[in-house]
Amino acid sequence: MKAMLDIVRRHRGGESTGIYSVCSAHPLVIEATLREARDAGAVALIEATSNQVNQEGGYTGMRPTGFRDLVHGLADAADLSRTQVLLGGDHLGPNCWQGLPAAEALGKAGVMVADYVTAGFRKIHLDCSMSCSDDPPALGDELIAERAAELCTLTEAAWQQAGGEPPVYIVGSEVPVPGGAHEALTELAVTRPEAAQATLEAHRRAFARRGLAAAWERVVGLVVQPGVEFDHDRVIDYQPARAQALSQCLSGVPGMVFEAHSTDYQTPAALAALVRDHFAILKVGPGVTFALREAIWALDQIEREWRGENAAVDVRNTVLRAMCIDPRHWQRYYDATGAALQLQQQYSLSDRIRYYWPVPVVDAAVRRLYASLDANPPPAALVSQYLPQAYAALRRRALKWVARDLVAHHIRTVLDGYARACGQPGR
Repeated sequence: MKAMLDIVRRHRGGESTGIYSVCSAHPLVIEATLREARDAGAVALIEATSNQVNQEGGYTGMRPTGFRDLVHGLADAADLSRTQVLLGGDHLGPNCWQGLPAAEALGKAGVMVADYVTAGFRKIHLDCSMSCSDDPPALGDELIAERAAELCTLTEAAWQQAGGEPPVYIVGSEVPVPGGAHEALTELAVTRPEAAQATLEAHRRAFARRGLAAAWERVVGLVVQPGVEFDHDRVIDYQPARAQALSQCLSGVPGMVFEAHSTDYQTPAALAALVRDHFAILKVGPGVTFALREAIWALDQIEREWRGENAAVDVRNTVLRAMCIDPRHWQRYYDATGAALQLQQQYSLSDRIRYYWPVPVVDAAVRRLYASLDANPPPAALVSQYLPQAYAALRRRALKWVARDLVAHHIRTVLDGYARACGQPGR
């Protein structure tokens, strides 16, 4: 993880540089991320979350080695050196096993973090903030830190056995609900500087008690809440003035920056301001899969108008039927009914649709849509109507007509804002 350490060192040295992390298991999102890094001459940081990928398969069905192989295969296809690909694990801890007693849940978490490091993941977010079945509802800093240090002993042992570069660590967990808030939001409380410092100090002491001084030197990021979030249909934008005191509280801690979660849907100017204010690791997930859905919906509509309703593949309704048949990924988050529910299912910024792209009938429908449009390219005016940025790229010959590539291009319009914010050249 020399690249990660170098970015942090340069940022703390005064450079306006950072790195964005794409948290997605969708192959086309990963491919778009790799292409963006290739064209910028930068590194691509791609992370799997503990519920996506673990020793039991997660909701993707992938274990850490499987996710690694997927990313590396896509990097090879994109002509991006594997040395420019950084793999990370997000929220690694007992999250997936909160229904078990703490000792059992932490045992499973220990297997998971060791598997991640053995598979080559070198950015590890140790998050033990969640309560297990025999825990009180809220855990204190000391217990959270002690459990994180316990997991760190296992990651360090796994690295020593596997070899290669040592892992770097992220600690802290003051983040919103993954995938966006469930309730309507108006404003968020920014992490208090003293709370951030207490979290950091509790982890430092816990690492020291376990003889992890060398690992502590590789703790490069602290997760805090800078005041950014989104709910179903609105975004809480970053306000630098509200985060000024927090921004300055790492001034006496060299070699460390803040990691900002849920930066999805922030404006390019807000992303640049976050990096400037030392939130130099920007996490994005639903924002890029939302763009994926936007582009596929656009192609679905283009095909309807070009080939007619009777000949259309009807991807949109195929996805909605899959969501109706298996509601487990959205029913705890959406509370509307009827037409309003369909709007939430499709357009909520939390983008629960992302769980349904791997469903075989959905995947097959998307592939048929691509094939249909590639075999019978629509008029340029239709592309201009529904995917104007892709149309502009086609006009300047920066993009060839391949339906799948139009979707990737739309995803990259989101990533471009992150790249520029982090000091990388945009397209």
